Amino acid sequence: MDQIQWKILYQTIRRASASLPRDRRLTFSDVLIVAMYFWAVKHDRAMMWACDRKNYSSVFRPRRLPSASQFHRRIKSPRVLSILQSVHNALAGVNNPTDVLIVDGKALTVNPSTQDPDTRVGYVSAKMMGKGYKLHAYVTEDRRILCWCVRPLNEHEMPIATLMLDHLPPMNDRTLVLADGNYDSHSLHKAVAARGGRFVPNLRGEAKHEVTLRQMGAARRQLLEINRKARPLVRMVQRERGTIERGFAHLCNYGGGLTSLPPFVRRLPRVRRWVGAKITLLHARQRARKACQPSTD
Repeated sequence: MDQIQWKILYQTIRRASASLPRDRRLTFSDVLIVAMYFWAVKHDRAMMWACDRKNYSSVFRPRRLPSASQFHRRIKSPRVLSILQSVHNALAGVNNPTDVLIVDGKALTVNPSTQDPDTRVGYVSAKMMGKGYKLHAYVTEDRRILCWCVRPLNEHEMPIATLMLDHLPPMNDRTLVLADGNYDSHSLHKAVAARGGRFVPNLRGEAKHEVTLRQMGAARRQLLEINRKARPLVRMVQRERGTIERGFAHLCNYGGGLTSLPPFVRRLPRVRRWVGAKITLLHARQRARKACQPSTD
């Protein structure tokens, strides 16, 4: 299946690169630079490793390779970053969302003694502290990571989730956004309602004061009313929130997945590129698995 995964990924890279104007000044194509980066990330190796010909196989074997300095410079260029985003959008199917979206965060911890100035100390779980970054993501019912963001570990999930709404496809009256109690805030209820969707987090409590009820907005008041009258229905809907845990598990629990941040992946821009490449590889793997499934016709 690795060959099918790489074929799907490489074809998507070529299509994304073809959408940009050609730059004849480039000695090495954007396709080669992006493919080299995915090859290094897939094998959990540093970028310098990808500049050595002996580290390639029959699945992918470039004729010529740039120097390490050229590779590092090109991977940070606006053209390459645009291709990386386009490849993610194509394989994640951002224009084909499901009616249910789940939002949550995943801690990406590093050694507490790291000298990375972008890391922060924050909660890894309810009672455990750590140092590092956090992946914030909206996941679909079929476990595609539709929209994601990496921020320092100390930043609260709710405001990041609110900002990420601007990068999601349009919502409609059938769209449900599920989350845990950390996201239950007046502002996020209002933000999802303003986009036409319905926000269904784990409610942190019942509000009774008339001022609080007025300030929370109509969307949360309606959810409180439904929760009082049809609590089993709300619980059944919220049970789907476990999909994001399974989605994060699929991102991590396979060879080449996002198991941890290697010691050579530090500083926020580099961490974002690495995590984004791992997510794109996951989507290519999901498509490869579908391609390997026997037809039911």
